[in-house]
Amino acid sequence: MNAIEQELWDYIDGNLNGSEKKAIEEKIESDAGIKSLYEDLVKLNSVFGELDLDEPSMSFTRNVMENVAIVPAPVAMKTRVDKKIIYSIGGFFVISLLALFGYVLYNSNVSMPKFGFNVNLNFNLDQYITPTMLYSFLFFDLVIGLVFLDQFLRKKMHK
Repeated sequence: MNAIEQELWDYIDGNLNGSEKKAIEEKIESDAGIKSLYEDLVKLNSVFGELDLDEPSMSFTRNVMENVAIVPAPVAMKTRVDKKIIYSIGGFFVISLLALFGYVLYNSNVSMPKFGFNVNLNFNLDQYITPTMLYSFLFFDLVIGLVFLDQFLRKKMHK
């Protein structure tokens, strides 16, 4: 439906204000094409007005509503992705990356210069492990163990 048809329908239905109504009346009087379209729409509107609308019976409406109530509501489909598929795709990519990395290492001619590190790994452990340090470590482990035991027992009590 174009704009002039919409304006003509609004004019026929009486949905226009005074200035818009006068503008449409002037268009109808000045243009023969718009006048013939207006006459066709008036005839169509009168035919629509003469039609009798059939209403369904109350029992029909009740029966339809009862059948609608019986039909279960559609449930959103929950798709479940198989974890094996995800793991196989991930494994394929990991193996591909490792193969590519191995190929690059195999075909590269990288030489590392020799570094002269003289590392002395002789530690005097008796200097660092003292009885105070050992007792502190054991006390800290005991506190952490008691915290975890408390959390475990609280979870068990709530179930």
